Formats: sequence, C-alpha cells, structure tokens
Amino acid sequence: MPVQQVAVIGAGSWGTALAKLLSDKGCRVNLWAHRPEHFEEIAANRENLTYLPGFKLGDNLSVTGDLAEAAAGHPVVLMVVPSHGFREVFRQLLPHLSDNTYLISAVKGIENDTLMTMDQVVSDELGKLSVPPRLHMAVLAGPSFAKEVAAGVPTAVAVAAANLDEARYCQELFNTDLFRVYTSTDLIGIELAGALKNPIAIGAGICDGLGYGTNTRAALITRGLAEITRLGVKMGAQPLTFSGLAGMGDLVLTCTGDLSRNRQVGLQLGRGRKIDEIVAEMEMVAEGVRTTKSAWNLAQREGVEMPILEQVYRVIYEDMDCDEAVRILLTRSLKEEIEF
Repeated sequence: MPVQQVAVIGAGSWGTALAKLLSDKGCRVNLWAHRPEHFEEIAANRENLTYLPGFKLGDNLSVTGDLAEAAAGHPVVLMVVPSHGFREVFRQLLPHLSDNTYLISAVKGIENDTLMTMDQVVSDELGKLSVPPRLHMAVLAGPSFAKEVAAGVPTAVAVAAANLDEARYCQELFNTDLFRVYTSTDLIGIELAGALKNPIAIGAGICDGLGYGTNTRAALITRGLAEITRLGVKMGAQPLTFSGLAGMGDLVLTCTGDLSRNRQVGLQLGRGRKIDEIVAEMEMVAEGVRTTKSAWNLAQREGVEMPILEQVYRVIYEDMDCDEAVRILLTRSLKEEIEF
C-alpha cells in the first residue's frame, strides 16, 4: 500500500495511540485536538502529556486545532471522539470530505437520544444532504488499550466494512508486525460489541469492588456476553461476531484490565461511591456510563432481556445499592444456559 494521508479526529488516548501507530508505519498523519490548549501542548512537546504521556510523536505526525486543516484532502479520516460528541463533530467535518473518502470509526458507544451507532449517525447525517459525499464507512474495534498499543504490545483487532474489499483496505492500512487486523463485513455486530461491553465491564468492576472473587467475574463476563449477543442478533448482527475480537476479546479485556476506565468506575461504585463524584474526578471519558443508558433503552425498544445491564443501569441512574443489585440477579427465575 502506498503512503497514506490520514486525518485522526480526536486527540484523546486512543486517537493519539492510533495516530502514533499509523505515523510510525509511514503514513502522514494530521491529528486534530478539540481544545486549543491541548493542541498547543501536543505541538510544543511532541507528546500528549494529558492523555498519553511517555510516548513521543514522530515527524510524520502533525497536530492542528483546525478541523478543516485536519481533514481536507485526506483520503482517510479516522474518527476517535467520544460518542456523545460524534454527531456534532461529523457535521462540522462533512463540508471537508470528498467522494470516496474512507471514514473509519474507532468509537465505542451508542448515541443517547437516538439510540444509533456511529455508522447509523453517519448515515442519518448524510441523508439530510441533497448531494452527500460518497463515503466508505468502516469500524475498528477489539481488545486494545491505548497505552499498550502505543508501547508496541502485540495486539489484535477487527475492522468491519459493508464489503470485504473496503474492509481489506482498512486492514492493510492499520496492520503492522505488532498490530494484527482481521476483517469482517458485520458492521452492526462490530459496533454493538464494542459499545455494549462497556456497561458489562462496569458490572464486573462493581463485583470486584464488593470483594467478590474470580468465580463471580467469570460468571458475569460469560452471562454478559450472552446478553450482548441476544441484543446484537435481534438487531441483525451475526452471532459469531460476539465470540470474536470485538466481542469476547474486548469484553474480557475491559472486564479484567486495570487500564479499563469502565471497570474502574464499577470498582468505585462497588466500594460505595456515587456516580457523580466518580465521573467528576475522571480526566478521560468512560463511555460505559452513557452507553448504559443508551443500551438499556435500546434493549427496551427491542424487547430483549438483559438482566446484568438492567442492574448496572439501576445502580448508575436509580442509585440502587450494589449488594441489592447482585441479590436480584442471583434470585431471578432459573433459565436454560443457551437461548436467543
């Protein structure tokens, strides 16, 4: 693949890690930071001291605070902004996108008001234009902490697009000797897997915070995967997607890894702290807090039973006691293990 020009929209930890990955590979990368002071910090230090300290950024990477400058003329635009800001940033970006641009989302969330995935948000916004640009949409997901990717820790992820040729283009773009990329055409499955694992990770953190053991965590991960799969299949996803990197892989990582912000939120909830004070102290976004609300409303809309998600929702948004949430889960009516 020839040298690519890539715009990375969002200079949080994950956006910076992906920008570093691509620039180290030889791509010319333009990294957009939302806040002027953040842009200036990265430009001055050649390092994202706020969100990804300890990793110098190479000469192939430029940083800007101007969205038009970041994206105009770039054949690949990688979106790495929080899901609640995705629509507004994409609206501002649209005038600067040309036909045949690859728009790749590395965002793991579901919009609160519309219950749309990021791919659906893009389609929704394009549908409002009389002559929209023709974009190639793709989604990147999988077990991948930003700090470990930046450090060159061997990692495997999945990229999905509407057709296999588009997915393979993205696969070649990101793949390195230490960052292995697999392809999929299950866009909705990859997106839902990446988003829905975060509320389950909050639940895993709650159990750890309550002092339960690894038996409990393993049970929660396994039954959480069953819930995610049920909703995904109801919405048209392929069941096997949830056994793959974006599903089981990312779920295990986010439920067990100390770098998981969503697990950390759950840990604090399990130790008796309130969600407002936990979120107020966080410098980086824990997507699972907002996604819990979106996912719960989505499950209600689709008529899908998701008991773990329900209790995480009640703990976060209805101030339910964590011990009581666990008691409710364990005293539910008995079920068959495998059911869709």
